[in-house]
Amino acid sequence: MSDTESAFVFKITVIGDGAVGKTSLIKKYTQGSFQKDYIKTLGAQFSKYDEEIDGNNVKLFFWDIAGQAEFMFMRPTFYKGSKAAIIVFSHGPEENVSFDHITDWHDDIIKYCGELPIVLFGNKIDLVKKGETDDAKVENLVKKRNFLGYYKTSAKTGSGVYEAFQAIIKELYNKYKDA
Repeated sequence: MSDTESAFVFKITVIGDGAVGKTSLIKKYTQGSFQKDYIKTLGAQFSKYDEEIDGNNVKLFFWDIAGQAEFMFMRPTFYKGSKAAIIVFSHGPEENVSFDHITDWHDDIIKYCGELPIVLFGNKIDLVKKGETDDAKVENLVKKRNFLGYYKTSAKTGSGVYEAFQAIIKELYNKYKDA
């Protein structure tokens, strides 16, 4: 059996409003780097990342979908084949707007992919003081929408990033390892 045959291959779609830090989170996880300047994603971009879990090769393809409305028409094509999704909102200055759009993003991906494991990332946690986030509001939404979990992240400092990505990756691995 070749490496390719024994590998687990997962497409994970990363969605959320523009400028919430989707690209930065992926880069922090896959490359350990952070770029301060904002560069708008045009359409979509993907990152490939190999990981080993329990001695098995796991190939991850993170599809970073542009959050701006002008790219909405492309989303169904980009969602296709997703095994899981990460919805990102910002704890930064644009929090209320990006938080209010979580349900729209969730409805959109479910419309094209059906039920799939979804994790919520509250990014830019480095921009708020401890205790200034409305965790009850977020936890309520997580429960109501049946998300796998909610993780506070900072692509800038790396806080929570590894744990957040591992949650969805381990979920997928455990779901498909005995399939």
